[in-house]
Amino acid sequence: MADEPAILLCGHGSRDIEAVSEFQNLAKLITKRLPNRFVDHGFLEFARPTIGEKLTQMRNSGISRVEALPGMLFAAGHAKNDIPSVLNNFIADNDGFEISYGRELAIHPKLIAASRARIENAEQNCSEFISREDTLLLVVGRGTSDPDANSNISKVTRMLWEGMNFGWAEVAYTGVTYPLIRPALEKVVKLGFNRIMVFPYFLFTGVLVKRIYDAVNEARENYKDINFSVAKYLGDHPLVVDSFISRLDEITIGKNVMNCQLCKYREQIIGYEHDHGAAQVGHHHHVEGIGTESEQHHHSHNHDKHNE
Repeated sequence: MADEPAILLCGHGSRDIEAVSEFQNLAKLITKRLPNRFVDHGFLEFARPTIGEKLTQMRNSGISRVEALPGMLFAAGHAKNDIPSVLNNFIADNDGFEISYGRELAIHPKLIAASRARIENAEQNCSEFISREDTLLLVVGRGTSDPDANSNISKVTRMLWEGMNFGWAEVAYTGVTYPLIRPALEKVVKLGFNRIMVFPYFLFTGVLVKRIYDAVNEARENYKDINFSVAKYLGDHPLVVDSFISRLDEITIGKNVMNCQLCKYREQIIGYEHDHGAAQVGHHHHVEGIGTESEQHHHSHNHDKHNE
């Protein structure tokens, strides 16, 4: 409908041009699914347009109502603080402009099904048959400073482990928290499984996903008697698009409620007591819209804790 709010997909942003392209393609896929809605995208950091720039363009074109959706799997600092900070500042500076903020994808049944499909496809592409009983599943997440988001990787892993009957399963992360991917691989090879199936639980490619590939290739060289397989990240699987549509529907019916029960900013979580009650302020102004790797080779600051 012409009077429906515009949709703004809020991405993390990346220095990797492939990751930016994949996020742009997601917006196109959602546009195809919702041909009567105006759909666009903006980024929190590195890539352009930034979220603020895109909101300004929308306002200048006559749009006054927006449904903003975080293009992220889990609610850590980006979805809980950084994006809301941008949105709140824009609302404060633009009287009459309305933004309804949806929730992250979280642990969605369709994402679990998409994960299974990616892993099954990797199995089918293997040159030799090895049973799942003889396979260890290693699910690799992004890694954040939010224990609630990190623990979701463990839950996804458990659901895939039990649902697909792997012999064993472990979790790893690409940064910030532990175990990191390389130490995790060094550990799991000692458990005696014939195959290690690595699944990057990521929406898009990028610096961190390629870090996973590099670590697996190193393990292949060091442990030639073990079969290492890598499933594709979630990407543009149709069930991923379905999950985004589901979160948009929640905004429409007013059920876009983020789970705050274990949020370190709202509750005192062990080890993170100092974050309780912290202000909702963004922390990415220094990398907002600075461009991808091809555009800013000279940029030498270390953003390892949030790079992708």
